[in-house]
Order: sequence, then structure tokens, then C-alpha cells
Amino acid sequence: MNGAAERQNNARQKSPLTQRADSPKSRTYVPNVFPLSFSFSTMTRLLRLLAPVLAIVLFANFSQPDAWGFFAHRRINRLAVLTLPPAMMVFFKPNIDWISDHAVDPDMRRYATKNEAPRHYLDLDRYGSYPFENLPRDFTDALMGYTEVYTVSPGNDTVLVYGPSGTPAPEGYRRWFADNVLPAFYRAEESLVTDSAVTLFTLLGKPAPGKLRTLFYREHLSEHGIVPWHLERMQRSLTEAFRNRDRQRILKLSADFGHYIGDAHVPLHTCSNYNGQQTGQDGIHGFWESRIPELFADEQYDFLVGKPDYIDNPREFYWKIVLESHLLVDSVLAIEKQLRGTFPADRQICPELRGRSMMMVQCAEFAAAYQDAMDGMVERRFRSAIQVTASAWMTAWIDAGQPDLRELGKYTPTKTEQEEEDALRKALEGGKIIGRQEDH
Repeated sequence: MNGAAERQNNARQKSPLTQRADSPKSRTYVPNVFPLSFSFSTMTRLLRLLAPVLAIVLFANFSQPDAWGFFAHRRINRLAVLTLPPAMMVFFKPNIDWISDHAVDPDMRRYATKNEAPRHYLDLDRYGSYPFENLPRDFTDALMGYTEVYTVSPGNDTVLVYGPSGTPAPEGYRRWFADNVLPAFYRAEESLVTDSAVTLFTLLGKPAPGKLRTLFYREHLSEHGIVPWHLERMQRSLTEAFRNRDRQRILKLSADFGHYIGDAHVPLHTCSNYNGQQTGQDGIHGFWESRIPELFADEQYDFLVGKPDYIDNPREFYWKIVLESHLLVDSVLAIEKQLRGTFPADRQICPELRGRSMMMVQCAEFAAAYQDAMDGMVERRFRSAIQVTASAWMTAWIDAGQPDLRELGKYTPTKTEQEEEDALRKALEGGKIIGRQEDH
């Protein structure tokens, strides 16, 4: 028996819970997460009596630290490093702490810029039904389909120059869009170079104004997320960093890449009902992706995921992951809703001491029941995220020509880089997400 399997078996043997009627396996082991309960017994009884009243408020306001939780994102990156081939391990292993610690940078950037949040999710249900064939897999086509271009008249009126109409775009418009709008989007700018307007008006068969004051665009694709397209872009960027043997950029992009891959594996990152707010299940987001892994991952999950694989078609591959996540959404919501209705209300929310603060969280026994009912779903997505992260890193390295990484060495941030890190952490401490307010 391997080490992980032995730990999992030992943990299950410790379980005081009976076996499930529909499964030969033991139920999830419930750890003692509140060892000081004897000191708070009166408080515990009182809070449990109030649980039915407090449930909505506390589930809604208990905030785990974003997607997969900081714990899980760091663990995914760390374990991915350990699966890499020796030629990559010589660089990644000495930097494993940096890659793990900075796995949460994308979540911290959500508190510093509005452009970060859409990279973490995609509300697929906004685009019809599975498999969402009308949603372009090519990012230029997708962005073009949800973007209007405007100008301002001499009388200061905003005038639509071109926008999606349901008919094919004029010949040459896609090239103009890729050359002008796409770079502006990646720079997080909405203004376009006015010199490009002459070409645009010519393509559209419209007379160009004598003197154009401004040209700008408004896009709506980001309103519902861009994660699969962003993963494809990250693949290209990391490949280029390997090709240039840019140590700092390799590490930064690798850490970020693992985060976004982890997010793509979370079912609630693929729908507009991301926190159960549409179905009276507020708090389910953090319950699924943070509370359950924090309670059970170290003791029960099998992290021997095998070697990374080369990704032949990144676009197809990353879309497959997001679509697979979306197919799990109904189960995630339905199982939790059924469990809330049948599980004793006074055993759903429990007080837990974290540092010096008493917090109300999902009870370990309730979390165990949810995990059991999902039949290992969280562990499977967690394991896949680890293997895919390593595969993405290795694919970028191979596509860059398998550069020798031995001389890159261990990374030490410069003073400027450290100041940038400190600024990110300070923004996180401010506690307000810029842009769409949600627990992704």
C-alpha cells in the first residue's frame, strides 16, 4: 500500500461514523477541528440552538480566501512541482516555496485591479446550453462578438461606429480588430488609436469624419468571465518566457498559471449561480472549494497523480476542463440543497477558533456528509488540477525547445519586486474586490 493510500485508510479506520448504506467504503473521517470545545461548551450549545436563525447570514458572510482557498492553491502548485521531469525539477524544486506562496497572487490582484476577476471564471449558462457551440473558442472571435466601437461627434454625442449585428463582419474587420482592439484590451485600455479610424470607416463603407476627436470600444465578454481563453494565452506567455530563459517571468507565470488552472476545475466557477445566491444556498462556493479541502485533503486525498502529459491542443484541452466542470454544477447544488434539508440544522454550522477569533463555519460532520454524498468529486478535481498544472508547465518548456534550466538558479526578489508584493498584500488587507463582487 502506498503512503497516501495508507494515510487515507488509517483516517477512515478512525472514523466514528457508520458505513454508508449505498457504499462499501467508510464515510469520510471527521477531524477534531474544535479541540477546545470544553472551554466553549456553553457558547457552542447556544450557537447551535441559534443555527437555524443564523444560517443564512453566517453562510453568506463567512469568507474563505477565494478560489480553492489559499490552502488549496498553494498545495496544487507545490505538488505539481514534484511531478515534473528531472530537467525541469532542477529549477522548479529550489523555487518550490516561491511558486507555492505566490499561487495566490491572482486572488490578491482582484483587490488591486478590476481586470483580474474575469480571468478566474466563465458563466457558461449565460450562453445557452451545453456544449455552448455558439460561443467561439477563439478569443478574437469571441471578443469581437461582444464588442462595440464608438466615436464622439462634434456635438459631444456618442456614436456607434460598429457593433455585432448577428450578420458576418465586413471583410477585413477581424484583422483591424485584432490589430487595434485586442492589444488595447490586453493593456486594459478602452481608447483606440484615432489614426486607425480611417481604415475602419473604409472597411465599413462609411465616410470618415473630417476630424475625429476620439475612438474607443466597449466590450461585454468580460462581464461573464474569460478563464478558458486566458488559459490559452497563459500557455503562450509561459512558452515565450522559457524560450527567453527569463527566470522571474517563468516563475511568476507558472505560479499564476497553476491558480487559473485550479479555478477552471471548480464547477461553481463556470456558472452565474457561483455562490448559490440564486437558489438560497449562499456560502456554497467556499463550502465546496475551501472548507472541504482544508478539513480532509491532507489526511484523506491521494496526491499521487502520475507524470505530466504533453498537451497537443491547448485550446481544446482547456475548454474540455471548463466544460467538464460545468457538467458538475447541478450535482454540486442539488446535493448540498438536499443535505441542508435533511441534516440536523444545529449540526450544520459550528463555532471554530481560528487564531484569536471565533468564527462560524460548516461543521466538520456536515462537511463530511457533503463530501461523501458527492462521492469524491472534490478530490478528483483537486488531483486533476495538480496533474494539469504540471502538464501545462512541461508543455510550455517543451514547446520552447526544452531549454537548459540548470543555470537559472534560485530566485530572490529585488527590492522593487518585494515592494510590489507588499502592495498586493496591502490591497488584500483592504478587503474590497475591485470589479464584480463575488467569492471566486
